[in-house]
Amino acid sequence: MNAFALWAFFGTLALSLWAVWRVKSVYSKYSQVPNSSGLSGAEVAAHILQRAGIGDVQILESSNLLTDHYDPINRRLVLSPENFEGRSAAAMGVAAHECGHALQHQQAYAPLTWRMASTGLVGFASQAVYILPIIGWVTHLLAPMLILLCFGWAIIMLFNLVTLPVEFDASARAKRVLAEMGLMRTQEETRAVSGVLDAAAFTYVAAFITSLSYLLFYLLMMSGRRN
Repeated sequence: MNAFALWAFFGTLALSLWAVWRVKSVYSKYSQVPNSSGLSGAEVAAHILQRAGIGDVQILESSNLLTDHYDPINRRLVLSPENFEGRSAAAMGVAAHECGHALQHQQAYAPLTWRMASTGLVGFASQAVYILPIIGWVTHLLAPMLILLCFGWAIIMLFNLVTLPVEFDASARAKRVLAEMGLMRTQEETRAVSGVLDAAAFTYVAAFITSLSYLLFYLLMMSGRRN
């Protein structure tokens, strides 16, 4: 139990930090590899969306590093400055990945639909799991707190589980469309795009492992109290 508690906190923290470091490291490496098309990330995204017949998605530039995302509610594809303006293989891969989410949305890809539908609930659960231990400590109502914590982490874990196919599928779509459009022409570009997207995907794997570990930790605590 104590060993699992140490893993739940320190092990998953180390895993998450390593995943973030790896993304930045791999991105930094492949951002030095120019793409052979000479297109910026924003231009790559525009070509992919146009090819798919998606004309109602705005391509916008954010102000923060590696904050790229697709906003299905407001129909916006947001790229960080280095990917919006950059002409590297890394920028091309990230832009294509976000377009992969737009393609999923266009085709009503089920896991993306589930993730969109659960966003509000997950936001509430994410706040609750940090507040509940404090409430339980103050009120000494440990049993109800453990039950609520299990529900909260179960919601977060399921959300992270659904996120995995969404992210892996978006990356697969990105690689496929770049190859079909002739934008990924060299082995070095292929290696760069795959490296960046695979590293980014592992951050979602780490998030799932973390949420699963905390769920199991609180389930074991609840089981221990019953025994």
